[in-house]
Amino acid sequence: MAEELLHKQFSPYAPKKGEEYMNSKQLSHFRTILDTLKLELIQDIERTVHTMQDEATVFADPNDRASQETDIALELRNRDRERKLIKKIEETLAHIDDGDYGYCNSCGIEIGLKRLEARPTATLCIDCKTLEEVREKQVAK
Repeated sequence: MAEELLHKQFSPYAPKKGEEYMNSKQLSHFRTILDTLKLELIQDIERTVHTMQDEATVFADPNDRASQETDIALELRNRDRERKLIKKIEETLAHIDDGDYGYCNSCGIEIGLKRLEARPTATLCIDCKTLEEVREKQVAK
């Protein structure tokens, strides 16, 4: 997936001693990562559309047709997930513009550079995210 490519393209941001959290260099670093990820996702979606148009074949064999439909359904589900990620990236870029990026939406503390490197679209600190996951498990039972 595109996120895996990002970790190969971008080295993690190494803050200097005493450097202010979410300064212009850090924001620029994460904006570049998010813009690159968004561009790669858009290109993947466009490739999928062209591939599906090119490979639109009507098979006489019902098994082949079913296999093709399953492949298409899986591809469309993946593209839907990528579409949602693009929306989340756009929201994250808006947070950068607003000056809210890097701070937890729930408690307001710093999310942390390492967490943001792993998931640039993170909106919760690790403690709030853990608490949210525990609540989700309790509701699911």
